[in-house]
Amino acid sequence: MSTAPAGTGTQSIDRAADLLARVVRSEGPVTFTELAAATGLARSTTSRLLSALERADLLSRDDGGRWGPGALFDLYATRRSDDDTLVEGADATMRALGDLTGETVNLGVARRGTVVQVAQVDSAYFLGSRDWVGTDVPAHCSALGKVLYAHGALPVPKGPLEALTPASVPNGAALEAQLAGIRQDGFATTVDELEPGLTGVAAPVRRHGAVVAALGVSGPTSRLAADLRSTGALVAAHARALSVRLDSHPQEGAA
Repeated sequence: MSTAPAGTGTQSIDRAADLLARVVRSEGPVTFTELAAATGLARSTTSRLLSALERADLLSRDDGGRWGPGALFDLYATRRSDDDTLVEGADATMRALGDLTGETVNLGVARRGTVVQVAQVDSAYFLGSRDWVGTDVPAHCSALGKVLYAHGALPVPKGPLEALTPASVPNGAALEAQLAGIRQDGFATTVDELEPGLTGVAAPVRRHGAVVAALGVSGPTSRLAADLRSTGALVAAHARALSVRLDSHPQEGAA
């Protein structure tokens, strides 16, 4: 029985990825001839790969046979626009919370089993936390993530969890044990769990009753840890106000 040369599968993936990237990065639709010439691939190989990408809805052809991004990119853009609406709706609330606390304010959503922060208002202090926007954060070490776990926006993990610091939650059972208290309090906290010296406080943001995000503040433990409950109540009040605003303006997000 004959076998394919080693690396053939990976090579095909690399070639398909290169074709896809060239189409997506182009300022307009690209012809078959242009793609074959740019990649240096045989026309038969180019045709086969483009057809596979088309079947997967990663590429599509216009009436003239030119290639452009496929339907999956449209679907992704539509879903991301939900984040845009949420961010626009949250801007005034986040700035108000930042003015009151002086700390970094973040908005986080559930993505790929973790929490991704989609908006940030920077701290008024020289000593503040970093820019977290777009960063995947281990959710069990994040106040934002714990809120999303507590309200079912993220599935609670089982077994051991990554210990980023000695204070990190060690396993899924220990995390699960915290969630009822988070729901009762209306906010979650982390002290030195993600990074030594970093404290976070977060509360749920709802749209039509469902938790769609978490609003939080973070900053040095030396400033925040001594008064977590009052900070938590403040964050929760702003998260509730944002939830009301989102429900009142479901299309625009904010008044």
